[in-house]
Amino acid sequence: MALNYIWIALFVLGFLVGVIKLIMGDAEALPKMMDSTFEMSKEGFEMCLGLTGTLALWMGILKIGERSGLINKLASFLSPVLTRLFPDVPKGHPALGSVFMNISANMLGLDNAATPIGLKAMKELQSINPQKDTASNPMIMFLTLNTSGVTIIPVSIMAYRAKAGAVDPTDVFIPLLLTSLCSTLVGLIVCSIYQRINLFNRYIMLMFGVIAALVGALFYAIMGMDTDQMQHFCRSLTSIMILGAILLFILSGVWKRLNVYDAFIEGAKEGFQVAVSLIPYVVAILVAVGVFRASGGLVMLQEYTARAVEAMGLDSDWVGALPVALMKPLSGPGARGMMLQNFDQFGVDSFVGHLSSILQGCTDTTFYILAVYFGSVGIKKYRYSVKCGLTADFTGVIAAVFISYFFFR
Repeated sequence: MALNYIWIALFVLGFLVGVIKLIMGDAEALPKMMDSTFEMSKEGFEMCLGLTGTLALWMGILKIGERSGLINKLASFLSPVLTRLFPDVPKGHPALGSVFMNISANMLGLDNAATPIGLKAMKELQSINPQKDTASNPMIMFLTLNTSGVTIIPVSIMAYRAKAGAVDPTDVFIPLLLTSLCSTLVGLIVCSIYQRINLFNRYIMLMFGVIAALVGALFYAIMGMDTDQMQHFCRSLTSIMILGAILLFILSGVWKRLNVYDAFIEGAKEGFQVAVSLIPYVVAILVAVGVFRASGGLVMLQEYTARAVEAMGLDSDWVGALPVALMKPLSGPGARGMMLQNFDQFGVDSFVGHLSSILQGCTDTTFYILAVYFGSVGIKKYRYSVKCGLTADFTGVIAAVFISYFFFR
């Protein structure tokens, strides 16, 4: 519902600004808005088409992991943590495996490739929900982890940056990891307070310790490096992790004597379907955003915000990426559209281009997940879901700005 109002508002406000400009003598205002509708429609289609290969690849790899049982084994390995974060889910319940698979897809930065798995997890969580129209505690925890989803390998972000001509598409790897860790940690703490989950449990603290050690090791490794060395290190580390994950999933299928190729093809088909299903949503939001931007309304919003920030004596360069932050809780495709617009306007390797990439990948779409995931199982009462999700989103935005200044200025 919220996205519906935003979509209408972008058209209406854009039209009003265009009419005002026309009255003031700008005869090209409305024609520019009309042209943008066709341009954005084409760009939306081409964007989804370009992403099809990445989605097909990773959906195929995940299908191998699902068929070989590797996903379930990893979920069993992490069950001491998962059962404490989801205490209302019986130990060994299939929901835990689906939750892990969804979180794993989000960790790989696969965006909407995680949606089919997330819907499956939500359906299994609903099967043990005592109040079918009300979000249960495990559902809300699942939503919070999705919204604040920590990104270890930002595959789709790197794919978009590569397509936009970035000198090094992987240079956002570590900044994205740190930013998403901040949003995930805050979201987890807020949700745990509501659910009275003791995060000081030894297994959860061990998980935090391992994560902190890995992040510390990353920082130690990059300290003292110049920009070129840091970019080379991030690119090499990302390549090792991605290729290692692919090899691990394939070997797990070989070990189980699966027809690995057929399993990959089945998953890849699902990836293709996901990419195609995105086209209407991407086109819809890009056209609305295009109209608003062509009218000059978005520029006015950014200018007023920049003036307010500068009046407080602060640097306002980050304001150029503000539309991505505003759109992200509402629509992933919409935020991607804003990110791509910033790539064109400011440059993919500019400060705003880097910040836009991090904002796009550091959190997920709260209202989209609410609508799609909860709607798929008939949940009408969200309880404190929105509070937890938006708190994680806000934390991610603040962290993204500060971390981007540290790495790219």
